[in-house]
Amino acid sequence: MPRQKSTIVYTMTDEAPALSTYSLLPIIKFFTISSGINIEVCDISLASRIIASFSSYLKKEQHITDGLKYLAKLVKTPEANIIKLPNISASLPQIKMAIKELQERGYDLPNYSEEPVNYLEKNIKSTYDRIKGSAVNQLLRDGNSIRFIPLSVKNYARKNPHSIGKWNSNSKTHISSMSSQDFLDNEQSITLNGKTEVTIKLTTTNGSIRVLKELFSLQDQEIIDASVMKKSALVDFFKREMIDAKEKELLFSLHMKASMMKISDPIIFGYAIETYYSSVFKKYGNKFKQLGIKPSNGLADLYAKIDLLPTSEKNEIKSAIEIVHQTQPQLAMVDSKLGITNFHVPSDVIIDASIPGMLRASGKMLGPNHEFKDTKAVIPDSTYSGVYQTVIDFCKKHGAFDPTTMGSIFNIGLMAKKAEEYGSHDTTFVLNTSGTVQVVSNSGFVFLEQDVEEGDIFRMCRVQDTPIRDWVKLAVKQAFSLSIPTVFWLDKNRAHDAQIIKKVELYLLEFDTASLDIRILKPSDACQFSLIRMKEGLDTISVTGNVLRDYLTDLFPILEVGTSAKMLSIIHLMNGGVLFETGSGGCAPKHMQQVKTENHLRWDSLGEFLALASSLEHLSITKSNKNARILSDALNKAITQFLDDDRSPSRKVGELDNRGSHYYLAKYWADKLARQNLDLDLKKKFTPIAKALSQNEESIISELNNVQGMTGDFGGRYLFDATKASILMRPSSLFNAIINM
Repeated sequence: MPRQKSTIVYTMTDEAPALSTYSLLPIIKFFTISSGINIEVCDISLASRIIASFSSYLKKEQHITDGLKYLAKLVKTPEANIIKLPNISASLPQIKMAIKELQERGYDLPNYSEEPVNYLEKNIKSTYDRIKGSAVNQLLRDGNSIRFIPLSVKNYARKNPHSIGKWNSNSKTHISSMSSQDFLDNEQSITLNGKTEVTIKLTTTNGSIRVLKELFSLQDQEIIDASVMKKSALVDFFKREMIDAKEKELLFSLHMKASMMKISDPIIFGYAIETYYSSVFKKYGNKFKQLGIKPSNGLADLYAKIDLLPTSEKNEIKSAIEIVHQTQPQLAMVDSKLGITNFHVPSDVIIDASIPGMLRASGKMLGPNHEFKDTKAVIPDSTYSGVYQTVIDFCKKHGAFDPTTMGSIFNIGLMAKKAEEYGSHDTTFVLNTSGTVQVVSNSGFVFLEQDVEEGDIFRMCRVQDTPIRDWVKLAVKQAFSLSIPTVFWLDKNRAHDAQIIKKVELYLLEFDTASLDIRILKPSDACQFSLIRMKEGLDTISVTGNVLRDYLTDLFPILEVGTSAKMLSIIHLMNGGVLFETGSGGCAPKHMQQVKTENHLRWDSLGEFLALASSLEHLSITKSNKNARILSDALNKAITQFLDDDRSPSRKVGELDNRGSHYYLAKYWADKLARQNLDLDLKKKFTPIAKALSQNEESIISELNNVQGMTGDFGGRYLFDATKASILMRPSSLFNAIINM
């Protein structure tokens, strides 16, 4: 009988996850098509977003559908069932590299002008700026999230623990943050009583008024914040910490989120570079200005632009930089073999991945001499830095965690309606003059104001009331489901959190929570409470705002199972749909480099497998598609066997890679479908498939592995050649023939 058509939207993104899709997607389509399930592919890659945004510049045959715009509408419908793979949250250098690649591929795109001089250039820059940073997530995450490590993954980690470094109680590694004049210290926050419209304006010290953001609407009961990071205090902080790192022989490592906080964090990153290389910028500042060098773009951009100079000038500047490296503290390295430092590219060191990696490695990072050393991990804003210091102190006292016995931390994250998107919205500004910034209503009432000086960073943040109410509801639901302590990570002494706490306490009254253990603790105390339970093998639910959601759902999974790519993230969209996210893409650039040189892709698609199983289960409920549930159950059993048999990709060329892991998933999935008796049509279809995949295992793996050890050609870093990518990722003619039977 024909079944009700059900649709899963599968996103095409960037780099390693996208390359993997060329291998995995044909398998998914083959397994689902006979059950009336349509797999719709939607391209939201950085390249596609750029092309779609500038169609007026391009030939008609180059026009494409704006995938992000389509999904932004879909997430607001109850039918939404989307599997979202990690995408590039583009920094400015990445935007520029993508533009250059596309131009070389025949796309007549305009250049990005950092200092536009006319309306056209300003409009072009504004369009590109909307693509930068976490633009995708801001539009698609129209709901709050549940993130956790599935039981199959947790059980595998306990049987096959990842390596984790031993901690020395004398470790000098620590977190350094500002003690005053940062975003936390200067934060103001209020809850609105009624809808209103506001403008953000700057009144300069000479009395002139400049509108920073034109009139925009705010909702009733919305929480709004305003804060400022003082440049002078920040630079003084950097100077002190660099001196301290040098004296204590520690690596100096700056940890930022330039990909998400796309306006504020690159500027902070640039101030750190200017401070570290102050003698170089003082001597060659005019030359750098002529070359268009901005410290916020990192050392890689500086090196690229001085290469345009005559050899003698270029070498003189490089020598000056090397002299600084001898006098300043050693920098933590991204790649010590290639000489890529912590300062090379603002998006290279992403705090939510880099700090957990350091913690897993006994608090050490790699230095320029290819040796791991204790580190001064610099997180300028102190809002959440205490969480990481708590982990360091705990490990120094109690030793490293044991993956075979440690508990898990679930997370309920507040993120709907762009909640707590700090430092990335068009309400974040770097001031070029002194004065007072005000958030003022159209009637002239000043809600918030901050005194600023040249170079200071002002940011305003918003959290609407409806997402908070939904967040509390989701937390209570999970607390009932799991019957474990549930902790809101909120500090009553922080301006923003004090407003959130009022709402949390109010909305908790809507539920009978007498049987539940629900607490509100400041982040450092919440972390300590969770770590103690974790060490004892006990689970805890963390309920956090958007930024901590991002930090914790890398921190704890990396400690627990060695990676955050193996966790499941389910976003319950506000209008009833569901968005399934598939893990972290932080290592994707390194994976791509290995494909180029060795044709070996070590990207682990386990996150995609887990998301697909949950997506199919959701379809079975919303579309009454019983076969979707059978497919989901069989896939979950296949994933368990996949993990038990250790079929994840290896790091080493010549061994099983991403393509081989996909073969094994298909083999196990077909086998489970052939063994079930709930639907005889499915059983009949997949019995010969299972047999063929099993009998031809040796030949298929040989075909998949034999292509390794040579260069891999997929067309381009940002815009793949679809034909080349498909050939590259589907090299087994035997496997291809079987899954098309």
